[in-house]
Amino acid sequence: MAAQQGEFAPTSIIVTGGAGFIGSNFVHWVVENQPGVHVTVLDALTYAGNMANLDGIPADRMTFVHGDICDAELLDRVVPGHDAIIHFAAESHNDNSIADPAPFVRTNVEGTFQLLEACRRYDVRFHHISTDEVYGDLALDDPARFTESTPYHPSSPYSSTKASSDMLVRAWVRTYGLRATISNCSNNYGPRQHVEKFIPRQITNILCGIRPKLYGDGRNVRDWIHTEDHSRAVWDILTRGRIGETYLIGAYGERSNIDVLRAILQRMGKDPDDFDWVRDRPGHDRRYAIDPSKLMRELGWRPVHTDFSEGLDATIAWYRDNEGWWRGAKRATEERYARQGQ
Repeated sequence: MAAQQGEFAPTSIIVTGGAGFIGSNFVHWVVENQPGVHVTVLDALTYAGNMANLDGIPADRMTFVHGDICDAELLDRVVPGHDAIIHFAAESHNDNSIADPAPFVRTNVEGTFQLLEACRRYDVRFHHISTDEVYGDLALDDPARFTESTPYHPSSPYSSTKASSDMLVRAWVRTYGLRATISNCSNNYGPRQHVEKFIPRQITNILCGIRPKLYGDGRNVRDWIHTEDHSRAVWDILTRGRIGETYLIGAYGERSNIDVLRAILQRMGKDPDDFDWVRDRPGHDRRYAIDPSKLMRELGWRPVHTDFSEGLDATIAWYRDNEGWWRGAKRATEERYARQGQ
């Protein structure tokens, strides 16, 4: 698609964390939908990164760099010559951040700082991927949704480090004139998501003959969006968003954890009550809900995957058809959860 007048039209981008769940889905989307763009994936390949996530991408469309975003010397070698960095790389699992916050501070705060400095040195555009969790949570009976003006109120080590990185981006825009945008997104689902996350953990538990587990009373609400819709929104913000602005990405997909789990059980031929309750996570946020009206109004974005049941069926089918992708990680994940009593 030809760029419109005034539209940023990158031809060479870096995607940090591009071997992870949301990052790899974005890389696939760019390769499939933006034929003039070459992608450099920069990923440390921690437990959440998987080279298999990039299978099928033509060699002439992507360059892979194995490295750490905290490595300033590496960034000096990789960043020059690129038009933009889209920063997905993050430590992102709340349970892990509670058990050991240190990697979250290093990757999410120091890593973002190093990328911002590299973009400043080489005049590269920057788009920062963040989370709705920086806003804290909402009451179950509150009709409000998060907006771009909602005050920050993070609840966990994970969300506090993401809030910190958001603030760094804003400061670099204001202080140094960095060309940057931010998006805060609701919970993504779809293919290639690590089995420690809620939806794939439940699906793979059932496939393994393990009874799924549910935190607390199960009434916690998450706002779900298919990862393909998220990828389209990120591209729209990168290419047409206003510098210095934050855009919230959501698809009006609020559902309680117990409803999602029961839907998975039923769609996989199980009794909807065939699960175990486990003790609640410390500081467990009650409800997330995003108002994406700014994104819709300014950039004309709309979600395509609005039928959650259909999206869930496709996600279940992907995990059923790709057991070799997740089986090894599943064993290690469940061993870790068992040690934590979850």
